[in-house]
Amino acid sequence: MAANGKTAFVTGAGRNIGRACVLGLAEDGFNVVINGSSDRAACESVAQEAAKFGVKTLVVMGDVGTSEECNRIAGEALKAFGTVDALLNNAALRPNKPFLEMSEAEWRRVISVDLDAAVWLSRACLPGMVKKGWGRIVNFAGMNAIHGHAGRTPVSVAKHGVWGLTKGLAMEFGPKGITTNTISPGPIAPDVAEKNASAEARAQTLARVPLGRFGTPVEVAAAARLLVSEAGAYINGQMIQVNGGGAT
Repeated sequence: MAANGKTAFVTGAGRNIGRACVLGLAEDGFNVVINGSSDRAACESVAQEAAKFGVKTLVVMGDVGTSEECNRIAGEALKAFGTVDALLNNAALRPNKPFLEMSEAEWRRVISVDLDAAVWLSRACLPGMVKKGWGRIVNFAGMNAIHGHAGRTPVSVAKHGVWGLTKGLAMEFGPKGITTNTISPGPIAPDVAEKNASAEARAQTLARVPLGRFGTPVEVAAAARLLVSEAGAYINGQMIQVNGGGAT
């Protein structure tokens, strides 16, 4: 499909859900900005795949864990395309460490990547969306935004914050033609945690999913494609759970 004149910016786009979102949006005609923190080769590979749909691509490497880097990364996207019409805040850290053993630096690192990045990137991209009277912000949460997870307290805190950010932005910018929503994936393969889990842990996870299988990145990306499309224009301030019906 030829470019539709709009640009989508996806963080954590080198693999899994981020990669699937980039390719799905490129298929829908969006020019795509592909962000990753370290694996440039993976991001360049995604860009090459996306370009096959006839859209423009831009790889911008950088760590979204600081406001300065968020502003730089967003600035490069805005310089290249003028506006970012759809922002997908997908990058996240999910360390597993007992609460009492976590240092302040470790706590703040998770909060900065999993929550603050969505704040700073939204602030950078929203002015262009407001000027245009059209925009889409899609944040990613997951099971940690629904209920707690032992050993991942900072992730739960950050993802609850992302859900709060979503609701606040939906109310404030909805009147300006901008929708903000959250996608909450269930257990998705091939996720790092899933690949490293024991057979027993995998079985316990699947026992909570009525469909009896792990989801795929493409299935999560399908929700994102709807939310940024014209067909999804009346969906605002919502959390879409893509979890096979399970209690994530």
